[in-house]
Amino acid sequence: MAPNKNLAATVYGPNDLRLDERPIPEPAFNEVVVEVDTCGICGTDIHFLKDGGFGAQRLVKPIVLGHESAGVVRKVGSAVTHLKVGDRVAIEPAAGCRTCDLCKVGKYNICLDGKHCTTQKHDGNCSNYYAQYADCCFKLPDHVTMEEGALLEPLAVAVYAGRRADIRLGQRVIIFGAGPIGLVCLIAAKAMGATRTVILDLEHAKHRLEVAKKLGVTGVIGIRKEDTEEELVKRIHEILGGPADRVLECSGSQPGMRVAIKATRNAGRICLVGLGNKDAQLPMVDAISREIEITTAMRYNHDYPAALEIVASGYVDVKPLVSHHFDLQDVHEAFRVASQGEGIKIMIHLVPRDTNNHGKFTN
Repeated sequence: MAPNKNLAATVYGPNDLRLDERPIPEPAFNEVVVEVDTCGICGTDIHFLKDGGFGAQRLVKPIVLGHESAGVVRKVGSAVTHLKVGDRVAIEPAAGCRTCDLCKVGKYNICLDGKHCTTQKHDGNCSNYYAQYADCCFKLPDHVTMEEGALLEPLAVAVYAGRRADIRLGQRVIIFGAGPIGLVCLIAAKAMGATRTVILDLEHAKHRLEVAKKLGVTGVIGIRKEDTEEELVKRIHEILGGPADRVLECSGSQPGMRVAIKATRNAGRICLVGLGNKDAQLPMVDAISREIEITTAMRYNHDYPAALEIVASGYVDVKPLVSHHFDLQDVHEAFRVASQGEGIKIMIHLVPRDTNNHGKFTN
């Protein structure tokens, strides 16, 4: 039975997370109201909770966290024809204004007036109910779980990053950062045809590097404090059998960007995905003289259909990324685990489930 109230995980300030009761939304003519079943915790949620935001996105009012969600349609707007009450859907949490120049050329992902959650202007969807444009809700096949539906959000990020990097069949790919985004980038890169892959993270992130091994990475590198850039480049080339064709930089760190440039072949391409250092000093003369292309990726751009297709078809398996499950009432513990980096992907279930395993996921 659907809940008769709308509880939401709301951040009021640094380390001030509360479960608020909010009105159950009504759909506009082009919207549906989804009863959210499962919501994953993202790094941006943690930044809002711990630091009051990230970059230009600062906490200016209490906001609901969460944007990696799937659920069941409970109400349908008058103009919606492709969805009905009872449909299971994944929610794309980024939509453009539909009228600006960026939206008209298909760049809704960076629309300045779009409905992007969670941002300082728009609530997220870690709540019992959430209203979203119907065209941003993608119907899930019966065999796709709610957890997989929620994981389509980070996977769509990876698909977009892979497209921006122009990963092709038979290429060698470096991935910096073995967090959730780095790991889904590994999955996407392999799906796009990368045949040799290496993923790097700090040496103490051994549990994440072990997950990368299970996902089929060619080799992993645990970065030590004493490692020089030249040593890391050498180890990368040894694993890949030569310089990289493409790089997905998911750590957002200056060292990662610098090594990315140095480890990439002439005319290679680097896509910057992670949000980290605000400013960075990079070996740009090296990049320019070797004609290395550096591009960026923000969110996704009509990549949910591809993400859903590769999951629904069984072409990729994202389930190994889920390490912990929590009910909504345990949201504080869920965010503690996520903030401490104790798992990979932390799932919050707004529909109660058995938690006898104390949040630890077991297959």
